[in-house]
Amino acid sequence: MKLRIATRASAQATTQATAVAAALEAAGYPCELVVVDTHGDRTQAANVPLHSIGGQGVFTKEVQAAVLDGRADVAVHSAKDLPTQGHPELTIGAFTERRTAADALVGATLAALPAGATVATGSVRRRAQLGRARPDLTFAELRGNIGTRLERIPDGGAIVMAVAALEVLGLVHEVSSTRTWDVLDPVEFVPAVGQGCVAVDHRRDDRGVAEALASIDHAATRAAVTVERAFLGELGSGCSLPVGAYVRSRRLHVFLAGATADVAVSETIDLTGDVAADCETARQAARAAHATVSGG
Repeated sequence: MKLRIATRASAQATTQATAVAAALEAAGYPCELVVVDTHGDRTQAANVPLHSIGGQGVFTKEVQAAVLDGRADVAVHSAKDLPTQGHPELTIGAFTERRTAADALVGATLAALPAGATVATGSVRRRAQLGRARPDLTFAELRGNIGTRLERIPDGGAIVMAVAALEVLGLVHEVSSTRTWDVLDPVEFVPAVGQGCVAVDHRRDDRGVAEALASIDHAATRAAVTVERAFLGELGSGCSLPVGAYVRSRRLHVFLAGATADVAVSETIDLTGDVAADCETARQAARAAHATVSGG
């Protein structure tokens, strides 16, 4: 019997799902893809801001529904799209090894952008961080698939992309050799929670699938992303503030800005390596950061 893997229809999503299938098949579990159309994908062409159509979860709920209603056995997601408060009947059975977590400017380096240049990005986190580094910049909305985004670099400006998205599609060499690009330091420009990682969830009571996914789970990535998700989870699934968290070398780098990004917290927190203890440290950091940006 084949494991049915639910995925979005985008090139990045199906490539990620195909990689998960290949890993499972190498471990002895035959697979097939179940492609799901999502509301988030249907609104791509309209350039509707992501935060206005549901934010986090807009790309995952319908893929998860395929597992819940029996059309699929597992669902593959970009971990950064997966809400921290999951469906009670589902659990994350595997985190794949993390790719590059950083963001990059494509079209110009940050230092070389002229005063008043336009940077296109649909992320409030990216706008807040770049705006603090370069208050003179102006921002424009950016959505669409990877190819479409690369075609929408503003004249004299840049777009922001996750490096991992280019890695998944094998576009790093093409982009770096044909366009100016600038990989942003993830300590200063803290990425989204889980960025660069793929998460695979399944029905909580399906022990056979849990065993299969355990064979491809990357322990170090799981530990890091679990701590990051603890930070975000403490802020609440409905948090719309610019937020980032990234674990590297037993250090948690966090960013949280207020609604206008005039007040922000950006700090590095030492971790112990014990996931439970580090999750509590992350939650404490989230509470302190939120109190600072909210004035409470």
